[in-house]
Amino acid sequence: MDRGGWSRRRFVGALAGGAAVAALPSCGGAPAPASDPATAPEASTSPSRGARRPSGPRPLYLGTYTSAEGGGTGVGLATYDPGTGRITGAGTIGGVGDPSYLAIHPDRRTLYAVDERDDGAVTAVRLSDRKVLGSRSTGGAAPCHLSVHPGGRWLLSANYGSGSVAVHPIDASGALGERTDLVRHSAPPPGPGQEGPHAHQVVTSPDGGHVIAVDLGTDTVHSYRLDEKAGTLTEVARARTRPGAGPRHLTFHPGGRYAYLANEVDNTVAVCSYDKTSGRVTVGGAQSTGTGPGSSYPAQILVTANGRYAYLANRGHNSLTRYAVEAKGARLRLLGTVPVGGDFPRQIAFSPEGTLLFAANQKSSTVTVFHVDEGGGLRRTGESFPSPVAVCALPL
Repeated sequence: MDRGGWSRRRFVGALAGGAAVAALPSCGGAPAPASDPATAPEASTSPSRGARRPSGPRPLYLGTYTSAEGGGTGVGLATYDPGTGRITGAGTIGGVGDPSYLAIHPDRRTLYAVDERDDGAVTAVRLSDRKVLGSRSTGGAAPCHLSVHPGGRWLLSANYGSGSVAVHPIDASGALGERTDLVRHSAPPPGPGQEGPHAHQVVTSPDGGHVIAVDLGTDTVHSYRLDEKAGTLTEVARARTRPGAGPRHLTFHPGGRYAYLANEVDNTVAVCSYDKTSGRVTVGGAQSTGTGPGSSYPAQILVTANGRYAYLANRGHNSLTRYAVEAKGARLRLLGTVPVGGDFPRQIAFSPEGTLLFAANQKSSTVTVFHVDEGGGLRRTGESFPSPVAVCALPL
């Protein structure tokens, strides 16, 4: 993949012909981040309903592809009303190339973005004045996911194009230091139809003891220990999905014993068990997404903070699958699908209180918002918000 070309994952989400794109307002009118203490560790993190309900507009950050036709010019800025879900555009943070995934530092002072290009990088942005603090090479191609280790001292990123995981130190200012480790998934061999490893996600387990990396190209979930002094990773376990599943995204149940895996290629999900002592993930049997035959390119799965419901974004089906979570996390029961109200929902995220769910719809260049009720129901809040090639929404 060259800088201007499409990797497989970007080709899957290439813009439909004639899709309308609306630009965000200039950054001159962008509001400063609010000071509410509720946290959102990363774009894919489940919310905490116990968090204090904020008043007034809340920050929303939007990822895009700056190199795509009709794409954005940087990280999109917006606010949302936590009661109604209404989004208001507020400008752009420029100087960040292809910021397709975003994460926030636990202290909420620094935003991190991948630069999903052949010469991959990660970028830090200070939110108080929106100053870009600099970028660091990930040592790989097309980084597509990143997360901050709970201690706030290390940034983890997944290079899709080269199938590797990188670690960068975070200093007291939130800026990134030079990479301390790069682990390439050289084994096992690629799965059916894949030409090599494709690291798609890297997260820390709820107990903080292990770093989990999901590799779509090799149908594998890797478990690592992070040396928090040296910033290096040591593999301690490896789990295989069924051949050709194409695992993309894993989310832990709040109880910490189970996790749920979205498989992009074979259009399934799987319940996984997690052993916090060994770090081993055991992948269960394939389950339906409720979208019918063929692949609907499942993208991301979320679990409510009370552990009772899970939601899956289906890009090809343009829907959200609802599951009831049963047996203390050990079982998913399919409830049905809900239209997402956009085209190709690439990523979904809860508001910190868990009362809203945001869907970034890549092909329609929109963000749709849903109210999440206590019974797991989803209800659209209103009109979609236009955002150029929307591939990530991070509400704070």
